[in-house]
Amino acid sequence: MPAASPSPATTPATATTPTAPAQARTTSPANRLKGGLGGRFGPVALVVAAGISVQFGAALAVMIMPRAGAAGVVTLRLAAAALVLLAVCRPKVRGYSRADWGTVVAFGVAMAGMNGLFYQSIDRIPLGPAVTLEVLGPLALSVLVSRRLVNLLWAGLALGGVVLLSGHGGGGLGFGSLDPLGAAFAVGAGAMWAAYIVFSARTGRRFPQADGLALAMAVAAVISLPLGVAQAGSALLVPSTLALGLGVAVLSSVLPYTLELLALRRLPAPTFAILMSLEPAIAATAGFLVLHQAMSLLDALAIALVIAASMGAVRAQRG
Repeated sequence: MPAASPSPATTPATATTPTAPAQARTTSPANRLKGGLGGRFGPVALVVAAGISVQFGAALAVMIMPRAGAAGVVTLRLAAAALVLLAVCRPKVRGYSRADWGTVVAFGVAMAGMNGLFYQSIDRIPLGPAVTLEVLGPLALSVLVSRRLVNLLWAGLALGGVVLLSGHGGGGLGFGSLDPLGAAFAVGAGAMWAAYIVFSARTGRRFPQADGLALAMAVAAVISLPLGVAQAGSALLVPSTLALGLGVAVLSSVLPYTLELLALRRLPAPTFAILMSLEPAIAATAGFLVLHQAMSLLDALAIALVIAASMGAVRAQRG
């Protein structure tokens, strides 16, 4: 499951033309090499690091689910992330219209639904397959928005990957032996991820900086609180559980938000989306290293098909 993607910061164009010495400095071979490496690979590294943080945070969440349950972990994550974002952003609450608040509430509902369904999913099925099914939501959104015939090819490729995952029989932790309810939760989380993307963009247009994100996170935390308390009760107040929940919040929310915000200042949105398509592979790696969730070659091939379909759909978009 991805972190929230803040709206990219806009960089105003400079109003003056650099002098000749300045032009010479900026166009020297050394500066071109340094700028090329930093400009091309720096933001990419930030996005990949954010994805690693998110998925290893999800792996940590699986480890503490026996203590607090899936709903309890969601509550800990969203509440901790909301407190951090509200403290850092200090968003204003006055001067907004009813439509503005409606948008941020819808964003919070989508965020709560995406997190809640995803954590219910990884409580039942391996992390890699769960993220693979979840990413179908943004992929479907990309196909619908693009309205290009070639994206039907990418949709078919993704469908082939899912059929391969669910149909080869598997074994152990293979995809063929998935809990049907866990798979359904993952697909539902993907649908909420698509809604999350839509309302994230709308919120970014109505609220400055990350104010809308902080407010939406608070809404999501309030929504998840009753469910978390009902499932975990006083276990949420155990110091060790609180500390681990804070770790999940930092790895899955606070750190990725920061890295993605820095990356989006220098990285085109389509490139960012393509890099986000690597989430299933990162999730499978985290599941293997942290949770010892092995996968077969057919599972890996199926995940690769879904990743390729996501990348192709994003690259086929225009505008």
